[in-house]
Amino acid sequence: MLHANKGAEAPLDGRGLRIGIVQARFNEDITDALAAACLAELSALGVATEDITHLRVPGALEVPVALQALAQRGGYQALVALGCIVRGETYHFELVANESGASVSRIALDHRLPIANAILTTENLEQAVARQTDKGRDAARVAVEMARLLATLS
Repeated sequence: MLHANKGAEAPLDGRGLRIGIVQARFNEDITDALAAACLAELSALGVATEDITHLRVPGALEVPVALQALAQRGGYQALVALGCIVRGETYHFELVANESGASVSRIALDHRLPIANAILTTENLEQAVARQTDKGRDAARVAVEMARLLATLS
């Protein structure tokens, strides 16, 4: 019988995991901070630097294409999506936020591969700055936890 995961029963262990990260360059100051926090946390969790593939793409709409390529390549136990979409004066914000989010989820489901989605969607840059470190760290933790969980269900 499977039991519900009760959270932090055991420390997260990233040793031996291969993780792919796709980072959007748009709003680069924010996405660089997201990436730095994510990489630092992956290292703290035991993921070896040589087991991390870190790709950079122009913007949030390009993130899913690179994630899909990594998923199709195979060999990864989890992926991470990093980006920052800040609301502007046009409908473009909704389009980019909705399409990138839906595409990331579809790739995860199609490939049965966990993808930690840390594409920030904020009203302004101040909100993005306030979230950049925590969300980068959270993405690393989600990737490791979900990779370990799915390994137990294979």
